[in-house]
Amino acid sequence: MDVLIHLFVGLHIIGIAALLGGFLTQMKAMGRGTARFVPGMLHGALTMLVTGVALVGLNQADDHSVNTIKIGVKLALLIVILGLVYVKRDEEQVDKGLFGLVGLLTTANIFIAVLWT
Repeated sequence: MDVLIHLFVGLHIIGIAALLGGFLTQMKAMGRGTARFVPGMLHGALTMLVTGVALVGLNQADDHSVNTIKIGVKLALLIVILGLVYVKRDEEQVDKGLFGLVGLLTTANIFIAVLWT
């Protein structure tokens, strides 16, 4: 079971990398006001959602304790991120504030995962 959990953790990190990487590659465009949500950001957020849910289920099945409040906060942030990216995915330009919010929420989600013990 540990191997499966570690596999999903790796996939979860790949999803985070796709979402944050998509944001970081668009930062210069954000400064010009021409940033857009690239498909990799949507796919990364979806990967995070699916693997996160799988991780919670696998950890509970393996009788590990799960901090449900932490998971709930991370899920809420991810749903906001996913909603924003999904709704605005076809627009040629996204407002700077909205685009920055996605980056901020993604970074917050990472720090919650790492620092909240």
